[in-house]
Amino acid sequence: MRKSLLMALAMVLCASAAFASDGAAVAAVGPVAAWATAMGMGLAAGLCGIAQGLGLKAACEGTARNPEAGGKITVTLILGLAFIESLAIYALVVNLILLFVKPLGA
Repeated sequence: MRKSLLMALAMVLCASAAFASDGAAVAAVGPVAAWATAMGMGLAAGLCGIAQGLGLKAACEGTARNPEAGGKITVTLILGLAFIESLAIYALVVNLILLFVKPLGA
């Protein structure tokens, strides 16, 4: 909880500095945006992969303990994996917007 609060505070402070900059400093945002998108997509893909692995593990354990409920577990698993994958795609879209849209109207 403390780490996420500190990360949110750091992002807010960096964003205010970026919006307060003048036109001459706009060109320097490009490499920062590239690093931000790379770290953001890596983090999103890694966490989504962990979540999918944990969901598959739980589904396998549930089916092993109660084979009769395998159909319901499979449907729930596929739905959950689709939701997790949609989060990764959403992160990709946000990162592509950060990368290809000229920041600060440059």
